[in-house]
Order: sequence, then C-alpha cells, then structure tokens
Amino acid sequence: MTAGQATQSNSTSTVLGRRLGGELLALRTAAGLTQPQAAQVLSASTAKVAKLERGWVPIRDPDIRALCDLYGVRDPRTVGGLLELARIDRERRKAKGWWTEFPGIGAMQEYVALENAATTVKAWQLAFVPGLLQSPDYVRALNPEDSFVSARVARQQRLMGESPLTLHAVVFEAALRTLTGGRDTMRRQLEHLATMAQRPNVNVRVLPFSAGTQPGMGCAFNILSFAEPGAMDIVYMEIPHNELWREGGQEAGVYGTMFENIERNALTAEGSLAFITSLSKEL
Repeated sequence: MTAGQATQSNSTSTVLGRRLGGELLALRTAAGLTQPQAAQVLSASTAKVAKLERGWVPIRDPDIRALCDLYGVRDPRTVGGLLELARIDRERRKAKGWWTEFPGIGAMQEYVALENAATTVKAWQLAFVPGLLQSPDYVRALNPEDSFVSARVARQQRLMGESPLTLHAVVFEAALRTLTGGRDTMRRQLEHLATMAQRPNVNVRVLPFSAGTQPGMGCAFNILSFAEPGAMDIVYMEIPHNELWREGGQEAGVYGTMFENIERNALTAEGSLAFITSLSKEL
C-alpha cells in the first residue's frame, strides 16, 4: 500500500480512480441527477455508484459510456479522456512494474507508477534538478543508498524507448548554482542536463534570478497528463515528510496556469541550454 492509496474491504482507492470518480461526480452534479438515478442506468446499487465516484473500484468502459449518455455528455474528447483514464487506472491496479522491486522508495512508489503511465510531465523545481534529469552521482549525493540510486536510474528509462515520456521542465537558477555533491559532481550534472535537454522529447527551461518572484515559487510540483494535457491532469507535490495530490480538474487547472506563467518568464530552450553550458564551464 502506498501513500496515494487507501483500502476499504477488498477495494482500493487510487489517485487515478479518485480523479476519474471526481470527474463523473462533477458531470452527474452538473446534470442535476442523483446516485440512485445513475445506479438505475447501470443496473447496480447506489453503493456501487458511491464507490465509483470515490475511486474505490475500477470502472468498466460500458459503465462510463452509459453514465456519459445519462449525463448528456456527447463531446468525444471528454468521453475519450474518461475512457483513457479508466483504462490506465485498471492497468495500474494490476501492474507489477519495476518500482515494486524497490520498497525503499516508499511514498514515491505511487508517484513513479503514475509517471510510468503518463504521456506528459511538466516539472517545476526550485532547489533540485528534476529527478528524471539527475545524473547518478547527483542522485548519490542526495541519497547514498544503492537501491535509491538504482531506482532513480530505472525511473529515467521512461524518457527513452519507442514511446518516451514527454518532459517539460523548468528549473530555478538556484538549483543549478547549488553545489550538490561538490564542484565535480555538479559539473557532470550540468553536462548531463545539457545533453538531456537536446533530446526531442525533453524541453528544459531555466528561470533566472533576473525574472524576479513568480507565482508558484512557494513549492515545487509536477503535473502528470495521461491523455491530452488538460482535463485529466493530476498534480503532485512532495513536501517534507509528506506528499500532496491535487486530483480535481479546477485545482489541477490552477497549477497548469501557474506552470505556463513560470515557463513564459523562463529563458528560451536555446537560451537555457547556453546558460547551463556556461555554468558547467565555470566549475
């Protein structure tokens, strides 16, 4: 069991399940319908509808289509997004990915499992290089445990392969000037970051000190998209001794706007690469 999950009898509430259930609840509320009315169209109990809306049980495609029809939802993109989220949630519940071999990563298990299923990640970091872009020596400077380093390297494989994750990362200048692990380690990290920034699926931007204070500088966060970025997004924030999820569409949208504003004030991709390369040569 991970921090992103909870149990009730034989059911499991997952982040994706709650996200999907929240969308269905919002659609039902907007349509002015009740749980018993939704249960009737599914030939199910009201209790089952309650479990679906709380993310306790996986949702079948026919049930989603029936509920969308009842709620008057005809937009193919909306229905398709719900179906895709349901599919990923069902697969996540059954998945036995590489992360299960690293119990030492603890609360991060739920996050990396979701990251593995995502199509796009937008990462905003103030104090560290984003995990997907960290060099092994940099990782070891943060946590010397071999299992932690191995887990981080395994996680980074999601940026490779035939259908790699698309990553948009904005890093505050302070994270690049902090000598994590010493000068040699940091120089190699900056060189690694410059190399990764040139991959077609990786976009790295630097927010310089000169950009001034920005909304969102109080906390680093990642936005995970599982279909087209937007309505189905989930926001993850890691804070000391805890983790925080934003699963609602409106809340996720706030962070999406915040990320866009930060990215808009950052250096261009070309300017960021030149900045990173220049910093590495100073070390």
